Amino acid sequence: MARTLTLRVTLSCALILSALCALAGPKDKEPAPRFNATTTTGEKFTNDSIKGKVVLLEFWTTWCGFCADEAAFVDKIGHELAGKGLILLAIDVGESKKTVKKYLEQHPRNCKLVMMEDTNLAAMYQANVYPVYVVIDREGNIAGTQRGAGGEDALRRLIARAGLESESDPDSDAN
Repeated sequence: MARTLTLRVTLSCALILSALCALAGPKDKEPAPRFNATTTTGEKFTNDSIKGKVVLLEFWTTWCGFCADEAAFVDKIGHELAGKGLILLAIDVGESKKTVKKYLEQHPRNCKLVMMEDTNLAAMYQANVYPVYVVIDREGNIAGTQRGAGGEDALRRLIARAGLESESDPDSDAN
């Protein structure tokens, strides 16, 4: 009986912790928290510098299989929508520059890369599962957040919530 009670308490705590993690971080439609980010090439971004642009923040790690699976289409979407005002910042969380550099030699990315040590974003958005995607609209508000892999269509829908749609938008073909 004590064993059953311990199991129930443990499972209850796990469920509560999961729910709290899901609710962590800034909420949709709220202003994005104040931030500073510097890319690996020295380009600087702040809330003020992104006004008028749509920003996709991608929190990732080199050991995340889902991040690796989604990297190609994330970069493709970033390149495709750059001319329409999208800024893609791929923020590596918690790894050394040496580790990331070695990884990128085998798995190159075509986007603006930010190391966690060069920004305060990961803590603000409670990026503790990967990948995490956050879209900031042209007014500087959070348009949407996605925790975990969801595929290309889900990411395009998330970006569309900021008013930025592509020719490849999955909902544009609906009758």
